[in-house]
Amino acid sequence: MAEISFFSEDIKFSLSNQKEVKSWLIFLVKNEGEHLSDLNIVFVSDERLLEMNREFLSHDYYTDILTFPGNTPGVSGELYISIDRVRENAAERSVDFQDEVHRVMAHGVLHLLGYNDKNDEEIKTMREREVFYLNLRSF
Repeated sequence: MAEISFFSEDIKFSLSNQKEVKSWLIFLVKNEGEHLSDLNIVFVSDERLLEMNREFLSHDYYTDILTFPGNTPGVSGELYISIDRVRENAAERSVDFQDEVHRVMAHGVLHLLGYNDKNDEEIKTMREREVFYLNLRSF
């Protein structure tokens, strides 16, 4: 059985519809032909994610998500999501905050499935998959 857990590390944030999000993410993985074994989603501040970006990737810039693959069979890993960055991106793009949170979670899971976003073609494919799965949400 897939295990998805939500945490907040240095901020107060709780996802209101965890049960629905879990089902949606499990569906996303199954629809891609894989099975989800375990996934931790950790909500953090901009500063915490910047610190992690510097430490683990030697990148000195803010980002909305860092994805770390796990080592158990199937799709597993940890998603660290900056709620500050998601909130700012939602405002800049004039999209609903919850929609942006869901998009970023889908983005991280797609990375765990092997999708990349290093060049224009990969970015286009990633965005198409994000939109596809966002449109399939029933909540």
